[in-house]
Order: sequence, then structure tokens, then C-alpha cells
Amino acid sequence: QVQLVESGGGLVQTGGSLRLSCDASGRTFFDYTMGWFRQAPGKEREFVAAIRWSGGTTIYADSAKGRFTISRDSAKSTVYLQMNTLNPEDTAVYYCAARLGLAFRTPGAYGSWGQGTQVTVSS
Repeated sequence: QVQLVESGGGLVQTGGSLRLSCDASGRTFFDYTMGWFRQAPGKEREFVAAIRWSGGTTIYADSAKGRFTISRDSAKSTVYLQMNTLNPEDTAVYYCAARLGLAFRTPGAYGSWGQGTQVTVSS
């Protein structure tokens, strides 16, 4: 059973940076895609970024391009989301997710989820 545990959220000022971590366990993830999603109050969960564990191919939402970087450390079974130049619109609960196979942008394609970590950007 896949287990995902996020950490690294917090309160940051506009223009600041945070690095989120997702510790993955429960199986080998060679053929998995790991994704980051976020959900703001009153809004639907939205795609942020994803990475193929094997090969490291990445995809990003338009809102994340140029500011966020997704990466993984295979030795630690950890996926990261480096977030720079944050603004209040980035305030949300950020979730790590995993799916077997290729990367998708839709939350429903992912079968395993972490509990989420809160990111709050103050103006």
C-alpha cells in the first residue's frame, strides 16, 4: 500500500520561497508518476506539477512554470516541490499524489494521496 507524507508547508511573505517534501513508501515507484496538487478554500483541487519516477520527465501547470520545480530523490524515495516567487494566489493545501503509469493532470487519475500540507502566502 502506497503511503505519502507531505511536509514543508508554512507561512511565507509574497516573493518568498518554500520547499515541500513528499516521503513515499509502501512499494517501489519505478513505474510511477508523482504529482503535486493544491486546493484553495472553496475551489476545486488543481494540478501543479508531476514527475515520472523513472527518467524524471516533468510537466507543470501554467501557473507553476518558471516559479516551481518538481524533483525526486530516488535514494530517499522523496519528491520535492521547490516554490519560488510565491504570491497570495498560491495559498492552498498542497497534496502529493501517486499513480502507476504516465503523468496526468487530472486528480481523478491518481489513486494514492497524502494528507496535505498548508501553504499560506501573506501580502
